Amino acid sequence: MEELEQSTELMIRLGCFLAVLTGMAIWEVLLPRRVLKIRKPWRWTSNLSLVVLNSVLARLLIPITAVAAALYAESSGWGLMHLVEWPWWLEIVLAVLAFDLAIYLQHVMFHAVPLFWRLHMVHHADLDFDVTTGLRFHTLEILLSALIKLAVVVVLGPPVIAVVIFEVLLNATSMFNHSNIRMPLGLDRLLRWFVVTPDMHRVHHSVIHRETNSNFGFNLPWWDYLMGTYRPQPQAGHEQMQIGLTSFTEENQVDRLPGMLLLPFSRNKPASMIEDADEN
Repeated sequence: MEELEQSTELMIRLGCFLAVLTGMAIWEVLLPRRVLKIRKPWRWTSNLSLVVLNSVLARLLIPITAVAAALYAESSGWGLMHLVEWPWWLEIVLAVLAFDLAIYLQHVMFHAVPLFWRLHMVHHADLDFDVTTGLRFHTLEILLSALIKLAVVVVLGPPVIAVVIFEVLLNATSMFNHSNIRMPLGLDRLLRWFVVTPDMHRVHHSVIHRETNSNFGFNLPWWDYLMGTYRPQPQAGHEQMQIGLTSFTEENQVDRLPGMLLLPFSRNKPASMIEDADEN
């Protein structure tokens, strides 16, 4: 039964992934927000190859998924959510909110801790900003994130359906809010009350440190509002702002798969950590 549920979860996630990736890619072609600087075939090949590599290694090196952990916690009565009888819908809402807050805090930590920043800067070193940027994470960061997610599942003991919903949302919104899409400014202002928009998250990919260290949310914008890390617009404007990291500007270094995997081990100073935020 568990194998069937995990297989169903995998098919749901894969189907949503392909649907959102295709939809955002078409939107980017029809209504782009910015003119991209780097040749898309190279970037897309490298970024998507990294996704495949990460997926395979995560399955091989971490034998239990978040859904499987939730199934085990449910059958064993583990987790805080088993201490009180909640209505099923409230359990789902609270679990999704808790997961999203955990991801926000993890993201802040990956900027604040030098060792973690070296892994996370692979994501920020992309010289352009489009739907595949939302999939571009170093393999070691993906593995570490998976372990953190498992720990959150064990502590919370959330409903299985809440884990599936969050996994789908996280993947879909990451592609959405990294997309190079144009939308009416009024719509963007409205959506920012409920979800992180591309214009909101693009600020986070600026080379200016105080902008890099803002807008950490992936799904919900509320944590940035509450924690004081929200910045509405980039200083240079969306069309003129520079994307990436000042330490890594060579295309062959940051937009080819071997270079991406070796980037954390570079001797270059890993600029843009929170402790360096006042430099720019």
